Amino acid sequence: MSDGSLTSYLAQFGEVEAQPLSKFQQVVARRLSQSWTQIPHVTHHDEVDVSAVDQHRKALAAEAKVTPVIYVAKALAILLQEFPQFNASLSEDGKSVIAKRYMNVGIAVDGPLGLMVPVLRDVAAKSLVALSAELRELSEQARSKGLPMAAMEGGCMTITSLGGIGGTAFTPIINQPEVAILGITRTQTKAVWNGSAFEPRSMMPLSLSYDHRVINGADAARFLRRLNDLLATPEAL
Repeated sequence: MSDGSLTSYLAQFGEVEAQPLSKFQQVVARRLSQSWTQIPHVTHHDEVDVSAVDQHRKALAAEAKVTPVIYVAKALAILLQEFPQFNASLSEDGKSVIAKRYMNVGIAVDGPLGLMVPVLRDVAAKSLVALSAELRELSEQARSKGLPMAAMEGGCMTITSLGGIGGTAFTPIINQPEVAILGITRTQTKAVWNGSAFEPRSMMPLSLSYDHRVINGADAARFLRRLNDLLATPEAL
């Protein structure tokens, strides 16, 4: 059914209006469709304890406001080295895996043009405060429609966060040619058994979508368990 035919069909039931997508939105829609149809997605859901991150953020508050996403991005730079299958791309003919030796992390930003993914480069070499300032500048450019296309290229893995809105889990779509994307939802305080008693802990829900042609389920589970370990000692990031 063509767009015109669909509009006519829907108009039988009430008033409708065809609202054209911008060129950028059309590109995003096409790429999302390609990713979803071409990549066998699997999403692994888990929680990580970010209680130590909360305390570290308070200690840094006088110097800078560092969001939890920055801690996760910094940890991903370590994980991409420890789990090289996550820092790769599958060749177009599907016959080889292209390993990357750099660690760049994309951060999805909700802007007026839709979802944009500015890339933090050389994450392993930068401090939490420096990465926070860089993301703030890139996000402002995205929201003011001034983010250049080059700033959205070269990512190794993407983080997309709904933590400021809500939710407990979702299925993020992989940003090709990457092979994994990490979704974050709202952190909640939960009673967690520590071996002798229940204690309140800040638990962050995660949704890790990965390309099953490159990554298996056991490695995805290990990836998030290791992320939990890294976030337990944020001062070492």
